[in-house]
Amino acid sequence: MNRAEMYHNMTTQELNEKLASLKQELFNLRFQHSTGQLKNPLQLSTVKKDIARTMTILKERETGMPNVTTKKKEGKK
Repeated sequence: MNRAEMYHNMTTQELNEKLASLKQELFNLRFQHSTGQLKNPLQLSTVKKDIARTMTILKERETGMPNVTTKKKEGKK
């Protein structure tokens, strides 16, 4: 199961909690980066992508858009 599927399987409440924790993690990573303590700078982009992924899924649910991940799988069968 990839990350997108994992996030699509979460409830809206879980996604909101995950979004809050990801934003906190991004803040901490930026702080570590600015003080020169960040060991892996790629964590910044990974967390940013996870935030975007979470916000996209929340927006899809808000507007009632279909799940794109499921739609791709159905087309391949």
